[in-house]
Amino acid sequence: MGSDANELGEFLKARRAEVSPRAAGLPETRAGRRVKGLRREEVALLASISTDYYTRLEQGRRQASAPVLAALARVLDLDEEERAYLFELAGKATAKPRGQAAQQAHPQLRRLLDELPVSPALVLGRRMDVLAWNPMAAALLTDFAALPQKQRNYAWLVFSDPAMREIHVDWEGTARACVAMLRMEAGRNPDDPRMAALVGELSIKDADFRRWWGEHHVAARTRGSKVLRHPVTGDLTLDWDALACAHDPDQQLVVWTAEPGTPSHDGLRILASWATTGAAGSAPAPSGGRSRADAEHGHRGDREDREDREGQRGGHDGNRR
Repeated sequence: MGSDANELGEFLKARRAEVSPRAAGLPETRAGRRVKGLRREEVALLASISTDYYTRLEQGRRQASAPVLAALARVLDLDEEERAYLFELAGKATAKPRGQAAQQAHPQLRRLLDELPVSPALVLGRRMDVLAWNPMAAALLTDFAALPQKQRNYAWLVFSDPAMREIHVDWEGTARACVAMLRMEAGRNPDDPRMAALVGELSIKDADFRRWWGEHHVAARTRGSKVLRHPVTGDLTLDWDALACAHDPDQQLVVWTAEPGTPSHDGLRILASWATTGAAGSAPAPSGGRSRADAEHGHRGDREDREDREGQRGGHDGNRR
């Protein structure tokens, strides 16, 4: 992923390329522009700093003060998440510890999964690792228990599993959001070797990921909505919310719900019935080919070797990485 300085410079270049001179309040000229967006000297002028200062900042040869970062955030029209990311790259935010131990879903979040019989829910950790899931999430998305731990990662599945491309009606929107969320976390933990490995693998595997990663967009995992096309229920319009764990802010409970009284709300109840009754044996398999037996044992995890622990089925979580 490169050094923090290089990441900062790349982020600034990517952002100024998306700001038009008109949007920045600069007069239009007839002369042709050789660069997309703002020039370095224009950013420097608008931020009230010298062009040399800004150039060295982009090149990683100069550290920026908090007031300069605030001015650049204003000039580049950064939103709240992008502004926080800029400050983190510049080392102006509290750094998180490096080399964290492998995560496990917090017990309280695992209990919450049991209390959501008709709402698909996941516990996502660092790097969008899938730490735990309920039967509805497995029925909706894929059989997480059948996946190797390395592949229990939401972003990896979105880019690597053809079934995930089919089930997400707006696959590109979902994929771009995954990249922006990973980029946000990479700014917080620039020395995370597992993040570097994930980004490297996806960059090699997928040209879209490689291009979108280079755009340096960032986003926090908070809430949203999406349409999922399931072979059993048809299209489901679902809202999702990410609830941070008070004991470990690096893991979140992500829950999908539907507006009461809508076909999607009814569809979730059909899916719940499919996942827990004999109907699952005859209905079409959802993405990943989930079986009825897997639906009955949807909470899996903390198993580096599934064969060695075959007798311990029925648990909840599953460390992705």
